[in-house]
Amino acid sequence: MPIDPAAAIGAPVGDVTFSWTSSDVLLYHLAIGAGSRPGANVDPGALRWTTEGAHLQVLPSFGVVVPTFHMTDPPPLDLPGCDINLAQVVHGSQSITVRAPLPAAGSATVRTTLTDVWDKGKAAVIWQEGVATSDSGEELWTTRSSIFVRGEGGWGGDRGSAEPVGLPDRAPDAETTYAITPQQALLYRLCGDRNPLHSDPAFAEAAGFPAPILHGLCSYGIVLRELTTALLGGDAARVGGFGAKFTGVVYPGETLRVRGWQEHGRIVGSAAVAGGERDGAPVLGDVVLSLA
Repeated sequence: MPIDPAAAIGAPVGDVTFSWTSSDVLLYHLAIGAGSRPGANVDPGALRWTTEGAHLQVLPSFGVVVPTFHMTDPPPLDLPGCDINLAQVVHGSQSITVRAPLPAAGSATVRTTLTDVWDKGKAAVIWQEGVATSDSGEELWTTRSSIFVRGEGGWGGDRGSAEPVGLPDRAPDAETTYAITPQQALLYRLCGDRNPLHSDPAFAEAAGFPAPILHGLCSYGIVLRELTTALLGGDAARVGGFGAKFTGVVYPGETLRVRGWQEHGRIVGSAAVAGGERDGAPVLGDVVLSLA
């Protein structure tokens, strides 16, 4: 069987030691659309994402990508007990919890473990958890993510469960749109994810898509940036965590509509395609921004 839950669950994926500089932070912010709106080049609020110095803040979602930020090969899938093909895989969900605002430069080690394998019948869901610690042993952040592996379910295993995040039955407290640029995925792949699904039209077609899709983690970062700007005054230090489920895809050239509601000490939200033939198509669901 390509996936052996007995061998996978609880298995360590390995430790990765990494470092980052303010240049990496700036590239990441630009790749998720910071500074792209008219006037952002002279807006002090926008420049906190896009220029170095004491005012530079780091969006917590940077912690998700920084361990692999300098990789130039497609992401490996050599997970214990899992013999799967990259073309079968899409990102299922992602969350991060930070202990304090992320520094603009530093070094850390992340230790990742496979925590669950779910059998969805026609697909498998594989969960990983990573804990990043500083060189002094201080815990910096924790990530939890799932990948959806098409064609690898059906062995009669645990189907898993997840409680959906309900949205308030009222107008959102913020609604914004962001136009995905034609080169958005090509820019974001410089942040360490060279999966050809996001750049190679033939590979994307073989995987069942009419064209390369935007990275799920790029949409993830865009939505966090939009909600932080719209509802938290652009203050990344107020973000204690962010999680979302990847419910659909968005293509470069489309527009993303982001909605957010402040409720019970947190922000819940959604993201969908705005306009065009796919108007309303979901992109992110179960969006939760927890406050620091």
